[in-house]
Amino acid sequence: MSPIGAVAMRVDLLAGTFYAPARMPPRAPTILVFDSGLGGLTVFSELRRARPDARFVYAADDAAFPYGRLTEAELVARVLTVMDRLIERHAPDLVVIACHTASTLVLPPLRQRFAIPFVGTVPAIKPAAALSASKRFSVLATPGTVARDYTRDLVETYAAGCRVTLVGSRRLASLAEAELSGAPGPDEEIEAEIAPCFVADEDGRTDVIVLACTHYPLLLPRFMPLAPWPVTWIDPAPAIARRVVQLIGEPLDPDAATDEAFAVFTSAAGIGEPLRGALAARGLPRFRVETVPMARG
Repeated sequence: MSPIGAVAMRVDLLAGTFYAPARMPPRAPTILVFDSGLGGLTVFSELRRARPDARFVYAADDAAFPYGRLTEAELVARVLTVMDRLIERHAPDLVVIACHTASTLVLPPLRQRFAIPFVGTVPAIKPAAALSASKRFSVLATPGTVARDYTRDLVETYAAGCRVTLVGSRRLASLAEAELSGAPGPDEEIEAEIAPCFVADEDGRTDVIVLACTHYPLLLPRFMPLAPWPVTWIDPAPAIARRVVQLIGEPLDPDAATDEAFAVFTSAAGIGEPLRGALAARGLPRFRVETVPMARG
């Protein structure tokens, strides 16, 4: 043992006291929330309520938005490239992939490459099947999420006794981005996107809709008055926050809220004053650009 170690670990035989090195107090975690754009803000808000003491980095890969335009191979390669940069620069203790489209493909390669925990976002089909009284519910997602075998496997596993309508919207994510940027779309466009979710016949009608894209809860105040009848809308964010707390624990001090939160964009091409205000209102008054251009094919 070194002289320093000997002093730190000595036993004072006369006083009967054991001296050990002082322990540092537990450190609040750094949580990285990742999405292709602004949809992950719905998840970020829930996470801040669950772990108000944590340091947050919200990362939006807006240079590649929307992810639905990428092939599966391109999407995996893109997320790995951006995540390499983010983890190197921000050293998170946990990463939340707040994107259904990405989660259905990239979680296995991410977990293989990095030692830190990743929490994904998957369509809430199991809770929808349990909540639906009519046993008829819809999954409102992106076309990519609807097409994934992963999604269809969830339906077969957890909703075999239900009539499930899968609806892939091509426009709602962009409409949600526009909403936060101060250019809301007309009611008619939003109504047309959600209309296929509402199915009725002599056997009953849709009573639950799964919002299987984190962008969509941003438009929930628009959805509700446009719905032809009341339904239960399932937002994935609360379940994600509960899973994060399971992995990293409860707040060290529930009253010790921190303002250590900022946003990172990979291009920031569309950030104007309305969006700056929307970010600040959601607890992200600061942002920076860490450019990660798209690779040329």
